[in-house]
Amino acid sequence: MTRMKMKTKEVETPRAAPRRTRAHKDAPAPAASTEAPRERVQKVLARMGLASRRTIEEWIVQGRVAINDRPARLGDRVGPGDRIKVDGKLLAWRPGREIPRVLLYHKPEGEIVSREDPEGRPSVFDRLPALRKGRWIAVGRLDFNTSGLLIFTDDGELANRLMHPRYELEREYAVRIIGELTPQQIEELTGGITLEDGPARFESLVDAGGEGTNHWYHVIIKEGRNREVRRMFEALGFTVSRLIRVRYGPVALPPRLKRGMWMELPPESVVQTFGLTPSETKRTNPRAGKIPRPRTTPRPSTTHRSKR
Repeated sequence: MTRMKMKTKEVETPRAAPRRTRAHKDAPAPAASTEAPRERVQKVLARMGLASRRTIEEWIVQGRVAINDRPARLGDRVGPGDRIKVDGKLLAWRPGREIPRVLLYHKPEGEIVSREDPEGRPSVFDRLPALRKGRWIAVGRLDFNTSGLLIFTDDGELANRLMHPRYELEREYAVRIIGELTPQQIEELTGGITLEDGPARFESLVDAGGEGTNHWYHVIIKEGRNREVRRMFEALGFTVSRLIRVRYGPVALPPRLKRGMWMELPPESVVQTFGLTPSETKRTNPRAGKIPRPRTTPRPSTTHRSKR
């Protein structure tokens, strides 16, 4: 008998498929990172009120700024745990934006908007309260013979936003001139005239009345050029005998704020007035909820004027 050989085929046993795991519906979601975003060092220092962003960039080039004991470079960013020094002095800073402090000041005539003056004239900064850190930054300027609203803040970024030409914030002035404009002259001033530094125009010019030779007008401009309002009237042969700034952007001069007095806006008003969102700010300010009231600071003597 022929013995037949049977071939057996090995059958591979299928492997069990890996079990799919499903997260429990009550399992907590991964925690979101709470680390503060890193920011450019010049932006952080400007926000602290040390100087403008452009000036701080010059400091960086000059080697005056250090991050973690090494010279800072343009474009460097800082975050939690980083140590910043300016001229070798360690700065106390916290990541994230704090609510800026904002003062409204009714500048009288006869004060300059500068900390230093070779002639020793009174300065608006003499009237302001002292800051524990940083410095007060004036938003725009008013010349020596102009009175009215001045805004101060300790936040360089906010000051830059309020002054930068691209935002075109309105400045409103009450102007008293000797004489009265004709309809044609009003059309010239609102249509545009040429000054030595370029064209200029009023966005609005409203007759506010007057008696005798003095006549009042309310004008609005969107620029902050030196003595622009005065020069526009002088270009048509008129003398400005009184000039008062009554509004800057969203802020009007409060009626109860008398000349030489200042008032501080509450934090919630700062956020609302200047369009800051809660995500941009992080400080709970002890001044919250307090109603601002006008105050005055005694002017230091001319022989020992405090520098702030």
